[in-house]
Amino acid sequence: MITVQPTGVTPAEVVAVAREDAKVELAPATVEAMATSRAIVDKIEASGRPVYGVSTGFGALASTFIDPSRRAELQHALIRSHAAGIGAPMPREVVRAMMLLRLRSLALGHSGVRPELAQGLADLLNHDITPWVPEHGSLGASGDLAPLAHCAIVLLGEGWVLAADGRRVDAADALGDAGLKPLELAAKEGLALINGTDGMLGMLLLALDDARHLFSMADVTTALAIEAMLGSERPFLPELHAIRPHPGQAASAANIHKLLQDSRIMDSHRDDLAHAVQDAYSMRCAPQVAGAARDTLDFAAQVAGRELISVVDNPVVLPDGRVESTGNFHGEPLAFAADFLAIAAAEVGAIAERRVDRLLDVTRSRELPPFLSPDAGVNSGLMIAQYTAAGIVAENRRLAVPASADSLPTSGMQEDHVSMGWAATKKLRTVLDNLTSLLAVELLSAVRGLQLRAPLAPSPAGRAAIAAVAPFAGEPGPDIFLAPALEEARAVISRRELRAEIEAHVGKLL
Repeated sequence: MITVQPTGVTPAEVVAVAREDAKVELAPATVEAMATSRAIVDKIEASGRPVYGVSTGFGALASTFIDPSRRAELQHALIRSHAAGIGAPMPREVVRAMMLLRLRSLALGHSGVRPELAQGLADLLNHDITPWVPEHGSLGASGDLAPLAHCAIVLLGEGWVLAADGRRVDAADALGDAGLKPLELAAKEGLALINGTDGMLGMLLLALDDARHLFSMADVTTALAIEAMLGSERPFLPELHAIRPHPGQAASAANIHKLLQDSRIMDSHRDDLAHAVQDAYSMRCAPQVAGAARDTLDFAAQVAGRELISVVDNPVVLPDGRVESTGNFHGEPLAFAADFLAIAAAEVGAIAERRVDRLLDVTRSRELPPFLSPDAGVNSGLMIAQYTAAGIVAENRRLAVPASADSLPTSGMQEDHVSMGWAATKKLRTVLDNLTSLLAVELLSAVRGLQLRAPLAPSPAGRAAIAAVAPFAGEPGPDIFLAPALEEARAVISRRELRAEIEAHVGKLL
């Protein structure tokens, strides 16, 4: 159970609700903070003075005064008109994260809405009702208006819900089946439900959770590939990274060095004078690339952490009774962070593909057979797996082009600069999914290389990797149908079991 306090929620709690179906409840202090804020809005509304979003229209219609008798109608009309997305539905975990984060923002007590709104969002989460949120519609300024409107309209008993089997069903039916009643909105409440960065932030937080794991797994596949290619462990000595004190680089080097210990394969060439003095950059410089990505991840996490404690709404209700317009809904901080992390993750995948190519090339793999096939010629081994990896690297390079460098004006030039943060965070998730595939190709290739070094025993990490991969990929031999093996390797990378098995032998990875 996640208890939402008036101070917000943590990244781990967002992941728990989005991915692990944790239940949500409002703390009594949250209900009190929201009620206090709402009382200020009620007082202002009764006074009759114009306040944006309370007694006026929205966007370019901000100067249009709305009669008190039509202000509830205004809020409902806002939700209906802004639920204007199009395209395939966003994943369930993204929508759940988005709803929790909007609930969190309302719970901070600066939005001037009744506690019933936050409870309504909690009810949707707790009854596993996931609004159908189309992928296109947000420009990342004025927040994620269209995606959040597709969530809000379900609270009204309208719109669509994503069924467990992927079908689109009517929200009224879903609410009825759950025993929930539609909400009637009061002044400002429709605007408060949709004016936030919650979709961008939700995707960034989920991406951070994925990237943190994948960057550690990149160190694992790097070490396995280096071991299979008879590479040197010396470039990863801690004293060599202490003299260039980038924290991510030091962490990555420490992981790789730890993973290469207790290996008969490494022992076999450690004192060989014929061994290359310097390995190729894709091996020797792995910590400099993966470490820089780790530092970029830390920056993005810092940005997300700040956003998690931010009041992202417009207008906002201040404790002294003022209602002020802000620009806090603009998604540029999140857009920059997501674009930067996408660039970093793309490079982690690019350097992994270079190691795969080296493993498969008989002229550079240090006596491994061509394409890691013991009978190359009749068999092609992993040749085309590298083609697949190369194609994914090319796609990631296209996706690494910053979305935040773009802007298109909207709302009659009232919203004349937008962040494109929704696009930035959405494509970041695609880059990370692609990185999973690239590391899967490296994992399969490195395991094949280690198997071909028999009878020399690999490191504990190598033995764990072989044990994880061999059940679906077998031993080196005649060609197999590769696609299923690659899918299974993807699952090994994305799940946490192999990492846990390796850590049981070598200690905690950074």
